[in-house]
Amino acid sequence: FFLYTLLGSLLMLVAFIYMYHQTGSFAITDYYQMPMTLNVQILVFLAFFAAFAVKIPMWPVHTWLPDAHVEAPTGGSVVLAAIALKLGGYSFLRFAMPIAPDAAHYLSGLMIALSLIAIVYIALVALVQKDMKKLIAYSSISHMGFVTLGFFIFNNLGLEGAIVQMISHGFISAAMFLCVGVLYDRVHSRQIEAYGGVANTMPMFAAFVVLFAMANSGLPGTSGFVGEFMVILGAIQVNFWYAFLASFTLIFGAAYTLWMVKRVFYGEVANENVAALKDLNKREFLILAILAILVLAVGIYPEPLTNVTNATVNQLLTHLSHSKLPAGF
Repeated sequence: FFLYTLLGSLLMLVAFIYMYHQTGSFAITDYYQMPMTLNVQILVFLAFFAAFAVKIPMWPVHTWLPDAHVEAPTGGSVVLAAIALKLGGYSFLRFAMPIAPDAAHYLSGLMIALSLIAIVYIALVALVQKDMKKLIAYSSISHMGFVTLGFFIFNNLGLEGAIVQMISHGFISAAMFLCVGVLYDRVHSRQIEAYGGVANTMPMFAAFVVLFAMANSGLPGTSGFVGEFMVILGAIQVNFWYAFLASFTLIFGAAYTLWMVKRVFYGEVANENVAALKDLNKREFLILAILAILVLAVGIYPEPLTNVTNATVNQLLTHLSHSKLPAGF
């Protein structure tokens, strides 16, 4: 992670130094108006891409995330999944795309391909995980593939869906990692095989986990469905096969998430550790209840969220539709 971040950050710094040299300013709005040839825009975009793709993370610079989650404490995983990953997505919208709009369009095929690989391939990788944290980490990479896919199909549904997906993923991934933390605090194991029949001893906790698992699978009525469905609808407007491949994650997502829930929570009580488990305390219940309310609220009535983002998305799309190539190019 350090090496990825260092290299990407250095390239981004070079891009900023170049633009400062051209404009004499560090104001982002000046960079939005700065004319650049296509080749220069591509280099600037790739420099930003090197920095932001690591943060999201996109395939193939995703390998640090599962290891980071495994080593991090529960609080660290929650902050990393719910907030830190979203900085990469925000930065694409704030810097890379509006500063180099022609390059964003020119390289959109590459970005869509990387997004679809993340959605499909990483979902398959998640299917074979035995560590709950690693499974959720790979799930995060797959779901964040929807975000970058939504960005680079350049329509309202795609961009708004990507923003909703970022917010939704923040709620769901935070909840999933908190749930793993609840079990780890009691049993000190993240391995799926160390559990079984947890619902018998922690029924209230099991109810929360099933809700968050369904949201992670994209169940209608939860926030996990809204963003992904909007991106799929936006992708259909561009290319049917983009939407077709993206929709596979709904199948794979249900497969790896519900498989984990079945193994951990249902069936007979697996061992003495599970038999000795106690249900949620008040603090744990309060935190999970707040996240559950947010997941359901966005899933049932996302309009307040999309109303807030609509004007910004329209403005960004208008900006991206205008070329920044100098006259004569």
